Amino acid sequence: MIDETHSRPAATIVIEPSRGLASFNLSEIWGYRDLLFFLALRDLSVRYKQTILGVAWAVLQPVMTMVVFTIFFGRMAAVPSEGLPYPLFTFAALLPWQYFATTLTSATGSLVNNTALISKVYFPRLMVPLASMFPPAVDFAVSFIFLCGLMFYYRITPTASLLALPVFMILAVIATLGAGLWFGAMNVRYRDVRHVVPVLVQFGMFASPVAYPSRLVPAVWQPVYALNPMVGVIEGFRWALLGIGPLPLGLIGISSLAALVLFFTGLFYFRSTERTFADII
Repeated sequence: MIDETHSRPAATIVIEPSRGLASFNLSEIWGYRDLLFFLALRDLSVRYKQTILGVAWAVLQPVMTMVVFTIFFGRMAAVPSEGLPYPLFTFAALLPWQYFATTLTSATGSLVNNTALISKVYFPRLMVPLASMFPPAVDFAVSFIFLCGLMFYYRITPTASLLALPVFMILAVIATLGAGLWFGAMNVRYRDVRHVVPVLVQFGMFASPVAYPSRLVPAVWQPVYALNPMVGVIEGFRWALLGIGPLPLGLIGISSLAALVLFFTGLFYFRSTERTFADII
């Protein structure tokens, strides 16, 4: 008799890259959720390993920026702060901006920093820039506690608009991930991209309503100004948390559309170049 269990050929699994927006396969990402968790945990551990202040650095950076802005913009330049104490006005904007800037910088170098893993093991490459979004989220949470303390100090009570805060946080994640996918994929092929990103981040902070309200921008330039996705995020974040109004629906609408375009085009570009990462990284 022939043992059929030993005569059958082993099953062969062929891994082929999908195309276009099919890369955002939620079931596949969920299947690799353990890898996502460990990548994020590793990045968080490396971020604060052998540091003196540890997670306190998450608060120190925006606080120092707030102090500088308060002195030069709030006191010397007398920039309006919509009736709010200027330190609170600018710190509320620094939180979403800091998350965007830190995550973008991290996502840009994430693929190159994981060269050994990408060139040897198959997994959805999208997991790498996704994992880089979690350590800045921890920084955001710690800084948010400090912001709540500022609100208590200045006796600012949240209103019903606070219920809209998750919407603007999701918008921030969409814009950040879209930009991170673009620059992360480009950095694999063009290594000087990592030098361009800090310059863009520095310029972007002043092109966003962090140190000033967006109403100071002339009306004729408002639609162009709102093409920056972080304009809507920051204005919406301030409105939801501090209750300053009215909500600039026009700016937020344009910024939301720009964020969605940035996300889907970034996802498409990432997927169209993903198949070459292991070869050129």
